[in-house]
Amino acid sequence: MIISASRRTDIPAYYSEWFLNRIKEGFLLVPNPRNPKQVSRIELSPVSLDAERVSPNESSPSGKVTCIVFWTKNPEPFLPALDVLDKLKYLYYFEFTLTAYKNDIEKNLPPKEKIITTFKQLSSRLGPDFVDWRYDPIIINKELSINWHLEAFYNICKEIHKYTNRCIISFVDQLQGGRNFAVPKEDDIYKLAAGLSQTTKEFNLPLLTCSEQIDLSAYGIEHSSCIDKNKIEKLIGYPIDTKKDSGQRKLCRCIKSVDIGMYNTCKHGCLYCYATTSWQTTLRQAENHNPFSPMLTGSLDGTETILPRTSSVRKTMQHSNVTDERHRIR
Repeated sequence: MIISASRRTDIPAYYSEWFLNRIKEGFLLVPNPRNPKQVSRIELSPVSLDAERVSPNESSPSGKVTCIVFWTKNPEPFLPALDVLDKLKYLYYFEFTLTAYKNDIEKNLPPKEKIITTFKQLSSRLGPDFVDWRYDPIIINKELSINWHLEAFYNICKEIHKYTNRCIISFVDQLQGGRNFAVPKEDDIYKLAAGLSQTTKEFNLPLLTCSEQIDLSAYGIEHSSCIDKNKIEKLIGYPIDTKKDSGQRKLCRCIKSVDIGMYNTCKHGCLYCYATTSWQTTLRQAENHNPFSPMLTGSLDGTETILPRTSSVRKTMQHSNVTDERHRIR
């Protein structure tokens, strides 16, 4: 299976100790967001790092976790965990969100200069293929004008373009913005896309969209995905047979994954966050976090139904020319 860690919260920023404890224990528990009495048990043994040991006729390599995709705005607390993951031969990469918003929007993040330093440290440790830069969601209003974004984006891109191999953008939607931000007008999206594309062409960085219907191909911007089949195949060294994740938004192109996070547990306090619906609930659940618990927050009371969660990623029988990029970098 592919683990998403996590669209619902920032595990690298706030829950690295818990995550490492779950890796050592070999499993974790995740309540169903719609029915907390239904709990999934997720096994965490890694699929073998050595793709050469997977024979062409073996459709299901040993181990449960094919790849882990980390979502974060501040992975600095997680950097020491990388040695543990590598020693245990997990395969992983990062979706790293880095914008220029200040603390009036992204309330509890470190200074952006420090986050940029962390971005460079992470990429220097892993390689640019393993750190995607997400500049999202893009909010356009009087203060955050098109010119503001163009200057902010250019300044960030100038700093980190050598440390990533793609930039993924998206525009704030009603799910994210709610009452705080308006959905950008189509003309504004086109104007901004033209300028962003000019910057990424200058720095030779591919620019892609996430969960967007609007066609920006005229500016060299194609649709893409974050939990990306081609990217994961390159990482693991062989082609896989999997499907689009039907549990995500209609326009999302990500393949199937198992999310191990919980809503209302991220303490960044971003005004556009769809995963935090109540700040009071977030603070309460953060207080109930136990790094030694199998669940991210809270505990079982004995009335839950616990079922094993599986989401098979199968090796295809076709010939593959993909290489084990992790071996090359290591």
